[in-house]
Amino acid sequence: MHISRRTLLSMFPAATVAAAAQPSAHAAPQPRADTDTDTEGTPSDHAALISNTVAVFAGTAESNARPDVAPKTASIESTARARLTAMDGAGRNELFAGVPLGTSDPNLSRSFQYLYEIALATRTPGPAPSDLRDNPAVQRRVIDGLRHLHDTYYGDQSKGYYGNWFTWEIGISAHVSKILVLLKDELTAYRPDLAAAYAASMDAYLRNGTDGDVDLDSRFHTGANLADITTNRILQGAALGDDARIRKAVADQLTVFATIDPYELRHGVTDGFYADGSFVQHASVAYTGSYGKGLLSRVVQTVKILDGTGYVPAGDLVGVVRRWVVDGFAPLIFEGWMMEIVKGRGVSRTTTGYTDAAAVVEAVVDLSAYATGADAEALKGYVTYVRQSSKAALDPTGFVSPASIARYTDILASGAPAKDLTPAHCHIAFNAMDRTVHRRPGYAFALARSSARISKYEYMSGENLMPWFQGEGAHHLYLSGQDQTRCYGVDHYTAVPPHRLSGVTAPVEMRRTVPELYDSLWYDNPERGFTSSSEPQNTYVYFPRGTNTYSGGTRLGAYGAAGHVLADDVAYAAKQNGTLPDDFVVHRGARATKSWFMLDDEIVVLAAGVGDPAGRAVVTTVDSRIAAPADTVTLTGQLRDGTPWSGTGTAPLAWLRYANADEDAAVGYVFLAGPGPTVALETVTRSRRVVRLSNPDSPVSKQVFTVAVEQPPAAPLTSMAHLLVPNASERQLASYAHGPVSVLANTVRVQAVRHARLGLVAVNVFAPGRHRAERLSTDGPASVILRRAPDGTTSIAVSDPTMARRSVSVTVHGRPMRTLSSDAGVRTHRVPGGTRVDVTTHHAHGRSFGATLR
Repeated sequence: MHISRRTLLSMFPAATVAAAAQPSAHAAPQPRADTDTDTEGTPSDHAALISNTVAVFAGTAESNARPDVAPKTASIESTARARLTAMDGAGRNELFAGVPLGTSDPNLSRSFQYLYEIALATRTPGPAPSDLRDNPAVQRRVIDGLRHLHDTYYGDQSKGYYGNWFTWEIGISAHVSKILVLLKDELTAYRPDLAAAYAASMDAYLRNGTDGDVDLDSRFHTGANLADITTNRILQGAALGDDARIRKAVADQLTVFATIDPYELRHGVTDGFYADGSFVQHASVAYTGSYGKGLLSRVVQTVKILDGTGYVPAGDLVGVVRRWVVDGFAPLIFEGWMMEIVKGRGVSRTTTGYTDAAAVVEAVVDLSAYATGADAEALKGYVTYVRQSSKAALDPTGFVSPASIARYTDILASGAPAKDLTPAHCHIAFNAMDRTVHRRPGYAFALARSSARISKYEYMSGENLMPWFQGEGAHHLYLSGQDQTRCYGVDHYTAVPPHRLSGVTAPVEMRRTVPELYDSLWYDNPERGFTSSSEPQNTYVYFPRGTNTYSGGTRLGAYGAAGHVLADDVAYAAKQNGTLPDDFVVHRGARATKSWFMLDDEIVVLAAGVGDPAGRAVVTTVDSRIAAPADTVTLTGQLRDGTPWSGTGTAPLAWLRYANADEDAAVGYVFLAGPGPTVALETVTRSRRVVRLSNPDSPVSKQVFTVAVEQPPAAPLTSMAHLLVPNASERQLASYAHGPVSVLANTVRVQAVRHARLGLVAVNVFAPGRHRAERLSTDGPASVILRRAPDGTTSIAVSDPTMARRSVSVTVHGRPMRTLSSDAGVRTHRVPGGTRVDVTTHHAHGRSFGATLR
């Protein structure tokens, strides 16, 4: 039987916690009065930690005297006054009016947050006088509030720990730890025992029945969560003068900086950054845009907090974080918009996209102060680039630190040349998290897949209520110059039906959300191991993985290929095996083998074996786009017999052009093979609450355009091939009747295309055995791109999308060639009729290997 974390905590009576509040036997001894206080870990270091932390969150007299920082300090003060007014109006079982306590962990956390916001105002310098600043009476109101919350709602672990584990182990601790630092002097004078009592309680929630302070083997203490936990403990150590706590927290946080090696895991943790720039949290969720963003912010804050102390760890941590920005974040931010494919349940929030990128910009601003030379200039140039390219004005008032606002303004005024950290022509294969980003001047294409390693989606806490197909080959095609809030974000997920997301092949059926199915935010069945934060809940409800092993692709310079085999999720498989309870609802998936070949002017999409083993109707959505109800949207095209066509309906189209005159946006679709698509355009109105329970119940009206191939129930399996052509003109679309793209193969065993003008052949092989496509003969599952350059050289790139093969063999037929250069693990030799390329892919985790031949 699964034992909940609250149950474990209830085993430790409050008396045990009270005893734990006494000085730790393991704490570092305090130095004698005559001890040199300038050595590592001394009171001078503790004082520096306190000073740095106050500067991070409250700013300094110098930074806050600047007019560009005034809106931030004014916001801090006005927020605090609002909280004090709410405190004055509190009723029964409330510390703040309208925030009832006793059964709601969000309200308890919110109460601690409000206390922090008041405390922050009392320590925030400013050029104008304020009766809040350094006001002991106000600070003591905060401290009294802390005492009340601890004595009544938080200090007894047998009563606490209801709701979300994050609230108790991280969220509340974050607010409390900062208060302990901000009000350290007044706490010492007024309630000298309170900091130790809180530290003991925070330890008790964090330990959850273990003997250590942070359990690095816990699935809860990983990645961004571990960064939060350890930052909290650094601040607690500073407030308590507990050197051992600080040192242990710094050492634990250092583990977050390590690149994840999937073949040599530390503490079994798969959460963190991978060599290809991927970021994974919750063991299997592609999460750069939410948890990864939080991790970036937290570790940069830690660098600032530890600045000038003896706790600064050895090694180039700034360099590590800079690589996160360059390889992991910048490719996913397009003209100031954070792409949805790495945001998990965050895609359903109204504050998304441009706001998410602003958090990254703040971290880059601060990081630039620690980088040197060309690295520092590149980071500053990126800040300027995001500011200039974003369609939403970046509001630095949202920055955490007033000092960061001042630094941001200085960067913009410095004249640093605006430059993206990601080349305009590039292809990024985030194979470790089943994501692909392809960028060209004028557009960015973002693709989300899933596998037995990476989750199909994330649902949790009433967020992202209809996520079922977000990792089933769903894509976003961003066009330059667009305000992406009008094209994507929460309104896109609100207006577009989940089974008609761009790029998705899905059965046509009604599905109910988790709250509709179970009258709860999760499936509650403790006897079978399903509690709010149990592993079965994660595995089968919150973020289920697929059962397919083929998901990945290869990169050759700025070109790329990706392949994906649709399969059921682990919940459906477990239900068929009798593992899950009878009342647990599962869904069977559709079937398809898919490839994406990403070039310059077009993305080539092939699909084979498309259909449903259960005989349901299936829809494969070529693309879906939204527009404002009043926008002028036109749909024009041509039939395969050359007849002009326009409007909506089902037809044997050769090509179709979607154009929005109000947005100056256009996308073209060229249909190379397969059934005639259905084109639809309708205006829909839905509430944003359909995707997130806590969203405002505000109606969203959008024109929804879809072009899709629809298969009726019990239809035979089919195949199809089409091009996505961003920013296409009608003339350009008509020209594809004469090339340059041709399909070489499109089956469930092999899919391949040729682009004559580029001299490029790309192949995805899905089945064992040797498969030939034009000059390429590939042995077993692989992804391969071959390109002949004008100078006569031939380049080849190979990867293993299954991530399970020891090696891949490819023969290039034709005149034998010699090797000019090759990656480690690539061997070439002549064979009858051509050149054989053998690639060692063992433990490469989907990485591409390349060679140049002549």
